[in-house]
Amino acid sequence: MSARPSPAYAARATRPATRAAVVDADGMGAFLPGALAREGVRSVLVRSDAPNPHLANHPDLTDLAPEVTHRGEVAATADALRRYGVDRVVAGAESGVLLADALSAELGTPGHGMSRPSARRDKYEMACAVRESGQATADCLATDSADEVVAWARGHGRWPVVLKPLASAGTDNVLFCRSTAQLRAGVAAITAGRDRYGGRNLAVLVQEHLAGEEYFVNTVSSGGVHHVVEVWRYHKRPVGDRPMYDHEEPVPPDDPVVGELTAYTLRVLDALEIRNGAAHTEVIRTGRGPVLVECAARHGGSHTPSVVSRFLGTDQLACLARAVARPDQAALGRLPRCRPRAHLRYVTLLSPRAGGPLSAERFARVRALGTFVEMALTMPEGTVLPRTRDLASSPGYVYLASADPARVAADHRRLRALEHGDLYGPATTTTPPGERYGDR
Repeated sequence: MSARPSPAYAARATRPATRAAVVDADGMGAFLPGALAREGVRSVLVRSDAPNPHLANHPDLTDLAPEVTHRGEVAATADALRRYGVDRVVAGAESGVLLADALSAELGTPGHGMSRPSARRDKYEMACAVRESGQATADCLATDSADEVVAWARGHGRWPVVLKPLASAGTDNVLFCRSTAQLRAGVAAITAGRDRYGGRNLAVLVQEHLAGEEYFVNTVSSGGVHHVVEVWRYHKRPVGDRPMYDHEEPVPPDDPVVGELTAYTLRVLDALEIRNGAAHTEVIRTGRGPVLVECAARHGGSHTPSVVSRFLGTDQLACLARAVARPDQAALGRLPRCRPRAHLRYVTLLSPRAGGPLSAERFARVRALGTFVEMALTMPEGTVLPRTRDLASSPGYVYLASADPARVAADHRRLRALEHGDLYGPATTTTPPGERYGDR
């Protein structure tokens, strides 16, 4: 599905790129230089001045592409990129979103609209921009005052309410509060710390809790034309005082919910001026229709491209690389389409208690599952495992797939049973009452 602006606007970004700067090629962004190379586009790596939470597992890409270190001066970094002949800038991770926008504007390369770039990182600014465009958003408030948060919650009149930093990623400090005491403690904890990328949490966002099924929509845009790569549904379970990702499954393109979700998502992209590049948009389908959770102006952050392509026929990074290399084709809506070939399930690993050192050897029983496809451990070998409370404390994820969805569900249950056994080694602490989870 594509949203088409005027032909004159779409024509601005139809010149093929030959060299792209990738800002913070971290996490799944480490696959982007390779995807670009397969389309004939060379890369330059840009290292922003934000701390890198992926550093422990970050591959060395400097043998594939030269690297430029940003030292706070956009003009200086842009000059370095000009010397390499860079004609496109893309964000490789959330930490690179704003710098990629600024560098693209400085270089004059196809990028996003710059009337309100902070709305692509600041979640309150994001909600305001989307609401002002006429789209549904969660009721929310941004403030550094616990008193104002409590007053807002009392006026809202429904519990729980959600508390989070204004700019971060994943489940970093996302709290579900059910009392004024929890709100005050949450405000104090968030504002005393930093987000995953080193930024000070100067304020918090408090917003209504949205009830309904949650999805994410991955897109690629070129010249303001939006291409929907895939739609996935999240399945969550409670972990202590917050919901945690359990597993995710792609939604077939012919499911009626896809049309509803994507129509809303494309309007969100327009409201945020996301015109050239990837986006990862999380939406909850509520009783009043789709409502935005948040929209990231970069590719999705956790799915292994080769697995997704194998079972869906394409992946977001491949589509992004194609759009960079052949923007004229992207603007005509000719990027590869999602065509599911089996029942695929992405399962988040959940350690139900603190365990021993992480050892890949212990996962032989997981690899022996009949529907096992691939596993990624997101902590270094030897890490003493914490009990999983959020994405940052999850050991990794597993893909399961089969033509028979019942086999996938059965192996999912077997995996959870292994986790409650000795998969993660001997327990070092016990699980508090009421916080058992992971069994399906």
